[in-house]
Amino acid sequence: MASCSLSMCDVSGLNPCSYSCVSFSLHLQARIIPFRNALMPNSGMMPMKCAELDVILTGTCSGMCPDRERDERQRQKRLHKFEILEGTAKDRLPKADPQRTVKEYSRPAAGKETAQLYELRPASVLLQTVHYLIDEIVPRHQEPWVEVYDYVFDRLRSVRQDMTIQQVTGHIAVTILEKSLRFLLCASYWLCEEPIQVFDSKMNDIHIQECFSWLLANYSTGNYENEAEFQALAILYNLGSVKAVHHALLLTDHIRDSPAMKLAFGINQAFGEGNYVRCLRVLRRLPFLQSCALFRHIKLFRHHLLRVFNHGYSSRNCRYPLQTLANLLGMDSLLSATEFCQHHGLEVKGSSVCFQRHCYRDLGPEPRQPELGLVGKKQGGRTKSSLIHGR
Repeated sequence: MASCSLSMCDVSGLNPCSYSCVSFSLHLQARIIPFRNALMPNSGMMPMKCAELDVILTGTCSGMCPDRERDERQRQKRLHKFEILEGTAKDRLPKADPQRTVKEYSRPAAGKETAQLYELRPASVLLQTVHYLIDEIVPRHQEPWVEVYDYVFDRLRSVRQDMTIQQVTGHIAVTILEKSLRFLLCASYWLCEEPIQVFDSKMNDIHIQECFSWLLANYSTGNYENEAEFQALAILYNLGSVKAVHHALLLTDHIRDSPAMKLAFGINQAFGEGNYVRCLRVLRRLPFLQSCALFRHIKLFRHHLLRVFNHGYSSRNCRYPLQTLANLLGMDSLLSATEFCQHHGLEVKGSSVCFQRHCYRDLGPEPRQPELGLVGKKQGGRTKSSLIHGR
């Protein structure tokens, strides 16, 4: 193996939680850090040391999982049920299926030996692994989908770990990151009703932000078909972020002036102006993936809007039509609108709501709802796999 000389440097803002000991070259670090800081300005992450490799490593593992890891996990009975050879699940020592076993994420630790080339999957194998996860694992219906999510989330994290060590860039990196983002954004909606013990939305958000940071950095190195779509998704997901908009305004004209970007700019402007009715109206017209990106902001829109209505229509004798309010809030039903108002201390009488300034209270976020009208129905008959592939 070629020898590598290492030089240490300070890198502020690069989050180590998703990746192994970072082996980015300095020029790629310089590209990624501004994007990550723009999207996650208040993350509180500490500066870290990282090493610059003078050579780029290329893995030699031709399978989705290195032989050594597969044998080790088989001996330790750590195979996931998706990876067990058919017919051996009830054996004393279930066997691994080489065609279905996928390298798991390994957390970097002090004293842990560095990855060898035979343990690293080259870019083409990484892309093949991503396609396998999306085409074969994501569609599974036999198990709860949260179990499918946990498995795919971990294996995609491992893919990005191998990408980091090998400094994979260009079209393969962009394709993997785009599919990873679609998976994470859609999962944030598909699993919205799960308790935090089952689905950690904050951890999912951390990985969305890191994928955006890495993807936008790669976009700056060339021309890519889906750049406008994902630049717009970054604005929608980080609605209200001044730094994210500032980054978008510096893009080339053909990206900045694309329909997707103009729509994202418009929603961000409406949000900044406090025009939450317009935000919800535009949201109704957005495709499924863009709606998933905005999904986490829906409750904020409604909370602000209800506070404005309660202030403007506060009167002992005034009654506001509940149906009209439900339409403005984008609620799926009158029952949802009633529960939302009552959660904030407002009285609902029959088909009307009574706004009273002294009655309004903010009791924190209520349980998330599927939002069929604003998001769910837009999926239509498309499968999860086709959505993640961007078809």
